[in-house]
Amino acid sequence: MDIEIDLVLAPVDGSEEAERGVEYAIAIAERYGADMHLLHVLDQRVARGIETGDVSAETVADQHRAFTARIRDQLDDVHLSHSSAAGFSDQRLTQTPGSVILDAAEELDADFLVVPRESRMESESATLGKAALYVLEYASQPVLSV
Repeated sequence: MDIEIDLVLAPVDGSEEAERGVEYAIAIAERYGADMHLLHVLDQRVARGIETGDVSAETVADQHRAFTARIRDQLDDVHLSHSSAAGFSDQRLTQTPGSVILDAAEELDADFLVVPRESRMESESATLGKAALYVLEYASQPVLSV
């Protein structure tokens, strides 16, 4: 059975686990001749800081662009796109990193998801680890959790 993959979605949050997930996403995208999309998921602290003006949105955007550029340098024939989303919302109680990933997958029409598992070490930047179980349970696409 051969599957067709046109777009691989790789959510990232700045954690080592997410970076390792990107390595797998690259391998899958290259193997299937697929495009890849990085979804930068902002943790609650950063999203709230941007809203209050305590965190510079431009600085966060620059960090995301720099990370995306590093990933783009690793790619040969894979088209890379990226976006950002807040993992939590004070206005939408059901907005969590898991739901944000699934909403993005639906919107982008992603064919495959690569999500990082929860870190063994608690890290402030690890927003996605707890989302992996949710994504595994509710995704309509194949999911690789690394």
